[in-house]
Amino acid sequence: MNLALAAAGTSVRAAAAFSPRWGAAVAMPLFGHVAKPRPVHADDEATLLRARLHAVRIAGIDRRGVDVDTYEWGDGPRTVVLSHGWNGRASQFSVLVRELLADGYRVVAFDAPAHGGSGGRHTYLVDWLDVFAALQERHGGFDAMVGHSFGGLATLVGVAGGIEAARVVTIAAPADADLLLSQFQGMLGYSDAVAASMRERFATRYFPGEPDPFAWLSGVRRPLPGGVPLLVVHDHGDRVVPFAEAGRVVAANPGAQLLATKGLGHNRILTDDAVLDAVLDHVRTPLVDVERVELGRVEAERVEVAELGAVAA
Repeated sequence: MNLALAAAGTSVRAAAAFSPRWGAAVAMPLFGHVAKPRPVHADDEATLLRARLHAVRIAGIDRRGVDVDTYEWGDGPRTVVLSHGWNGRASQFSVLVRELLADGYRVVAFDAPAHGGSGGRHTYLVDWLDVFAALQERHGGFDAMVGHSFGGLATLVGVAGGIEAARVVTIAAPADADLLLSQFQGMLGYSDAVAASMRERFATRYFPGEPDPFAWLSGVRRPLPGGVPLLVVHDHGDRVVPFAEAGRVVAANPGAQLLATKGLGHNRILTDDAVLDAVLDHVRTPLVDVERVELGRVEAERVEVAELGAVAA
């Protein structure tokens, strides 16, 4: 644990000694805080420089307005939107961008608020959803959406909530927002009483008027609309998002396909040849053929994931 995180946990626990609500009040601003943006990797620079740079303006987490950098490659009639994760940036998809361009797709990506080249220091899933809506207004329906990690969860939530996408791919994605809150509690080491107060404060702050926002911030409780083909990619050894999350997403979305990898972790999975091939195959497959996926294979994969989850438990 780094010193900043240790100090944050100490502050939250000290406030919680007086009241769980005080502890939650101290923890809440930390929850949406994003670390300094990661630099563009040297291998990704050339692809990023080839992009047409635009921006969309969204309300932002504080509802004051924020400009989000967007990147566009190609001019094909079929649009694929790529959604990075927490502490990520659009350039992480450079290898996939090149592959999609070779297939004639228009590729669109973005740096969420407080990420990459976009402004701000705080953000949350609502910002991803607003970006999706702005891009949909600009480009129309998407041929496919690919989301990594937190961006994968946002993609599931967005399409379940009405964003039009013919196909979806998630890579190393959590199944719902509950996992994120649980991980945050683990990092800062505060009590369950503070965690309960955090959930209340989170719902009130980001989703006023919603009786249960966690019901729709979930790829499990609110699966994709019927007929939207889903490919779920996850590594057995992912130390950021547990592999069992993939099983939860697959089980909640009938017909979903699972690609389970080994030895790629949370980020290297984005550039693996086998993963890229599977993503491209999923995006290319005509919808009439996607419905003919062998359910026996998918069910076997579900059983494997369920067994692994039981072992982990």
